[in-house]
Amino acid sequence: MSYNENYEKWLNDPRLDEESKAELLAIKDDEKEKEYRFGGELEFGTAGMRGIIGCGINMMNIYTVMRATEGLSRYICSLGAEAKKRGVVISYDTRRKSRLFAEKSAGVLAKNGIKAYLFSEVHPVPMLSYAVRALKTIAGIMITASHNPKEYNGYKVYGEDGAQMSPEATALVVKEIEKIDDYLSVTGDENSPLILPVPKKVDKTYLKALSKLTLSKKAVKKCGKDLKLVYTPVHGSGYVPVTSILAKLGINVTVVEAQKNPDTEFSTVKVPNPEFKETLSMGIALANEIHADVVFGTDPDSDRLGVAIKNDEGEFIALSGNQVGILLLDYILTRLKEENALPKNAAVVKSFVTTGMAKAIADDFGVALFETPVGFKFIGEKIKEWEKSGAYTYVFGFEESCGYLRGTHARDKDAVVASMLAAEMVCYYTYIGKSVYARLMEIYEKYGYVLDKNISVQYSGLNAMKEMNAVVDALKTVKVDSFGDFTVTAVRDYSASVRKTAEGIEETLDIPKCNCVYYELEGGSFICVRPSGTEPKLKIYYSVRAENEEKANEALEKAKKSVEELLESVKK
Repeated sequence: MSYNENYEKWLNDPRLDEESKAELLAIKDDEKEKEYRFGGELEFGTAGMRGIIGCGINMMNIYTVMRATEGLSRYICSLGAEAKKRGVVISYDTRRKSRLFAEKSAGVLAKNGIKAYLFSEVHPVPMLSYAVRALKTIAGIMITASHNPKEYNGYKVYGEDGAQMSPEATALVVKEIEKIDDYLSVTGDENSPLILPVPKKVDKTYLKALSKLTLSKKAVKKCGKDLKLVYTPVHGSGYVPVTSILAKLGINVTVVEAQKNPDTEFSTVKVPNPEFKETLSMGIALANEIHADVVFGTDPDSDRLGVAIKNDEGEFIALSGNQVGILLLDYILTRLKEENALPKNAAVVKSFVTTGMAKAIADDFGVALFETPVGFKFIGEKIKEWEKSGAYTYVFGFEESCGYLRGTHARDKDAVVASMLAAEMVCYYTYIGKSVYARLMEIYEKYGYVLDKNISVQYSGLNAMKEMNAVVDALKTVKVDSFGDFTVTAVRDYSASVRKTAEGIEETLDIPKCNCVYYELEGGSFICVRPSGTEPKLKIYYSVRAENEEKANEALEKAKKSVEELLESVKK
């Protein structure tokens, strides 16, 4: 069926709600917009769905959400009566239509005889992950588009282990979804007695689980009440849990009032992504006003934490996700070792695009380091694997995109526990007479300077994902000997699970497949190119080792120029 036929079919369907009908009438003369909305279906992958909010089969709306939930419901029904009885827990963030999508999802589940636990107010991703395990549900649904712009929303599905649903289970759900050609045929029962509120005790036990993960009680007791910490939830779901856990520990917090309340428009920021210094600008301004020590910011679903600290000149600098990650890794391992609590089989997990410095730190502490593809679900799978086998004890996992997890209470990144750990880390270094910035410089001095930089190339249109994947596929066919000053020592093709050295020696990679090309460079540097799985961006990751920051920046600029030339050549 052509996009115009799909458009006309929806527009003239009497089951379409009036708001959606008006929206479609408004674009009747816009062929490009009609093609985008109806030229292809919103893909349901291992990260669920994510798209721009609006009417159409390639958009986030009640019909695409209900269709996806119907597919999930059929999958759950195939597991038997016990699975239906265990039910599904549903959470949502502060985005446009998040509550509506959550309610519609609950209604479809209930119509299929499946119990649905629905949070009464916004709750972050880590609390949804925790609730799945606490309530022993068969699955979980999170309505969020994470850090994407305000126009987006999304739908993520979690398995019974609290991690994002496995690729195998997702494939079965997708099969069921694809059987539903008539989007508007899916109905729900939002008044069903099978829809229950999530018990209040879940919030309490979650915070209790986090408080057991503290590492520096003495330092927090002495310094916490005097610590000047500025926090912004950036209008998202982190406000209550982050301020609650910090208050529980006795850490002083000043909240950015203008960004405290939910706001579907995220009107005070360009993009609600704490990876960007601009997103923390109001927090930094307040911190300068009250002479604060540190600034925290979380994204709408509170699974990412951004941090700004003072440098030696007293100016606030926004740390990258990699810098926060190595600081937390170093702090956690240091404190566990000092307390003689570091397990002999301790293990750390990171995505393969995350800073190479993690290996140097882990090696120094005698801790095993494992790499996974991008996506915290793969870190969650490692936790599950080791809980079964006992081969390793998980102590920390992180991704360069400001995602961190200590503890196994959740199986996804958790900005609430990360806020707690980062706050007590500041207390710890204050307690021993050192700044966090000074410790970061010590880490660079000890392990060598590493500059990690991520560049995103924006794509648009209906074929954006296809075009990005085509670029990555083309890179696999080109032999590259160097990037700027760096010689390529090996290339990893993660889609084929193959690593090939410059000498032509091949080995198999024991890691889940994904479409990604990773160039190993001399001296431990790397460059990686991959299409984002959640937004139309081609992502390029640089990890450059050098004597100092100045030389690293010089080498980075040369490498970037080489990569840009390579990308231009493969596009032709």
